[in-house]
Amino acid sequence: MNTDTRLRGVFSPVITPFSADLIPDAGRLVRHCRWLLSKEVGLAVFGTNSEANSMSVTEKMVLLDALVEAGVPGHRMMPGTGACALTDSVELTRHAVRHGAGGVLMLPPFYYKAVSDDGLFANYAEVIERVADQRLRIYLYHIPQVSNVPITLALIERLLKAYPQAIAGIKDSSGDWENTKAMLERFQPQGFDVFAGSETFLLANMRGGGAGCITATGNVNPGPIAQLYRTWQQPDADAQQQALDRLRGIFQRFPMIPALKAAIADFCGDAGYATVRPPLVALSRHQSSELLLALKGQSFAMPGWERN
Repeated sequence: MNTDTRLRGVFSPVITPFSADLIPDAGRLVRHCRWLLSKEVGLAVFGTNSEANSMSVTEKMVLLDALVEAGVPGHRMMPGTGACALTDSVELTRHAVRHGAGGVLMLPPFYYKAVSDDGLFANYAEVIERVADQRLRIYLYHIPQVSNVPITLALIERLLKAYPQAIAGIKDSSGDWENTKAMLERFQPQGFDVFAGSETFLLANMRGGGAGCITATGNVNPGPIAQLYRTWQQPDADAQQQALDRLRGIFQRFPMIPALKAAIADFCGDAGYATVRPPLVALSRHQSSELLLALKGQSFAMPGWERN
């Protein structure tokens, strides 16, 4: 692929704020995205932690329009555009590319299980052929514990051979470092960029030649995660990784998306950020108190967000 167009670094699957009547809140989204960009973190809007699969294609397109109109740079975005319906994937992917997105993060169609690599190859091929835009850069999204549709090494190899310009990389959210390592060893020399699915593997991924990470807690702890990306070769890198792991461990005690939203709502003084769309439910008052107390114990802060 064209190495001049590579996305690298830390990206956040940006939480999607909703109003009280559960409509996506573009104003709050823009505000959060601007804060993330100020911390040198890119925007993987419409990822898992964005509640993407609880939104329609139209809602996502409207939010993309709002971000671009607000001056958010398209090249810093990696919107999630994978869907169960091929035509939905094509429509949203085409819209993202037209807005200058640096890449798109694409789940496989995930409703039907035990589908073959032939079927998955055909799906990705159809998207590429129908979008028909040389600017398209697809980052495959491997999260088999959620999708139950894995992206195999054999499939990656086949896609790279057929579409070396369009297939740019992958987010490996399997939680299996051996799988990530195999992707790095086999495909990174071909210009295929591997993003770890959480900051837990950021240091190992960088040492293996990876491109960075796309991580839920990038929503709340972007500065320190981006710092490790920048300084992974420094003597204190292992200590930085351990600090990141401790903080992530706190959030993992709770349902991740409601916990992220509860923390943002508290630190920016806007309770509206805590709203989730069903079927998710917000943290209980007890859970929120427990989360915030644990974060206080780690001297956690969100510089630039506090009740401004």
